[in-house]
Amino acid sequence: MPVADEVTDTAVGKAVAILRAFRVDDRLLPLAELVRRTELPKGTVHRVAAELVRHRLLDKTEHGYRLAGGLFELGMRAATERTLLEVAMPFLQDLYERTHETVHLGLQEGTEVVYVAKIGGHRQARSPSRTGGRMPMHCTAIGKALLAHASPDVRRSVLTAPLVRRTPHTVVAPGLLEQQLDRVLEAGVAFEREESTPGLLCVAAPILEEDGRTAIAAISVTGPVGRFRPEAHISELRAAAAALGNTLARRHGR
Repeated sequence: MPVADEVTDTAVGKAVAILRAFRVDDRLLPLAELVRRTELPKGTVHRVAAELVRHRLLDKTEHGYRLAGGLFELGMRAATERTLLEVAMPFLQDLYERTHETVHLGLQEGTEVVYVAKIGGHRQARSPSRTGGRMPMHCTAIGKALLAHASPDVRRSVLTAPLVRRTPHTVVAPGLLEQQLDRVLEAGVAFEREESTPGLLCVAAPILEEDGRTAIAAISVTGPVGRFRPEAHISELRAAAAALGNTLARRHGR
C-alpha cells in the first residue's frame, strides 16, 4: 500500500507520496527505497524527485535524496502552527526552567499527536518523540489530554479502532481508556505511565479555548521512572497551560 494511503494518480499526489515517504528518523533515502515505499514506478519517482530537487523541496546526493530547506521555509509559514509556537515558546521555556525535565507541545491531527516543539536539557529522558513527529493519541499523555476534549467523532474513532500495544503497559481496552479520558476532564491533566516507551512517565494538560471544552493543543512534562514524579508537576503544568490559553485568546482578540 502506498505511503499513508496517498492518492498517487495525479502529479501532486505523486510528489506528496515521495515527500511523505520520509519518516522522522530518516536522513537520506536511496531511490530504490523511495520506489519501495511509494509503490510508484522507478521512472516516475526519478522524474518527480528531480522536480522536487529543482524546487528545493528535496536535495540529491550521491547516495540518494533528503528533505531540503525549502520544506522548512514553507513549514514556518504555516500560520496556525507558527503563531502557536511563537506564543508558546516562552511558556515552554519557563516550564522547563521550573522542572528541568523534557517539555513537549503537541497538536491533534486526525487520531494522532503531532509534536510541534520539544525542549530538554542534558539529562532529558530518552523518548520516541521528535519535533514534527507523530504518535498515537491513546498511549501518550498529550494524546489523552487532546482526545478527552476532542469531538465525539474523533473520540469514537479512536475507541472503536484497534488500540496498538506499544509496551506491556499500553492501555488497549477501550472501556479503560474511556474511563481515563473522563478523569482527564475532571482533573484537567492526563498521565502516561510507560505506555508509549518503557521507563518513561509523563503528565500533560490541554490548552483550552475560552469555552473551556475545546483543546487548541496540549503541553507535557516527561521524565524517567525512578526520578520523575508526574504528580509533583501538576500545578505548574496547569498554570502554564491556562496562561498560554489566555495569551492566545488575547492575541486573537477574544
